[in-house]
Amino acid sequence: MKSVDTKITRRPAFDRQQGVRVAQAMFHARGYDAVGVADLTAALDIKPPSLYAAYGSKLGLFERALQSYVETDFLPVGEILATDADPARALTNLFVAAARHYTRNPERRGCMITEAMRADDAEAAAVASAFGERGSKIIHDYIVAHASPEAVDRILDYVLVNLRGLSSFACLGHTAEKLVGCSEVAGGALKAEFAASAAG
Repeated sequence: MKSVDTKITRRPAFDRQQGVRVAQAMFHARGYDAVGVADLTAALDIKPPSLYAAYGSKLGLFERALQSYVETDFLPVGEILATDADPARALTNLFVAAARHYTRNPERRGCMITEAMRADDAEAAAVASAFGERGSKIIHDYIVAHASPEAVDRILDYVLVNLRGLSSFACLGHTAEKLVGCSEVAGGALKAEFAASAAG
């Protein structure tokens, strides 16, 4: 009898890091609530049990995707503020950088973390908020170093409201040019705030 050679084609091992990158793009573009397990498994070409084995849950994958975003695509807040510019100018530069950063990719607009903080899923929103606190603390500490104590909370709230507004307007499709213009206008108010803080 002639022997028959049987070749078994093995499926390539699942790349978990690549899976995180794919999920990151999906969550950023569509939001946590709009991306289901079926969407993720189809995009990753795996079955649901494999997703759970690799990441624990959809929420676990989402948390890893947010961590990946922080490491690879997050607005470099600390670097932008680490300049010799006066504080009003430095924070205005942060607004301008955010306006450009949030509009540079037409498929993934806005800040992934900021938008995820508004998720209907309470656990996902809480995870995103925890990541958001990291950037907020950098800004808080910068303002503490440059403003009078009584002005810190007011200026911090103003900065965060503007950054989140820029993210929201970027998601609505506004251009970088328009948002940069808004950023410069917002910077004018910061200049007045810091001047009043110094005078007080």
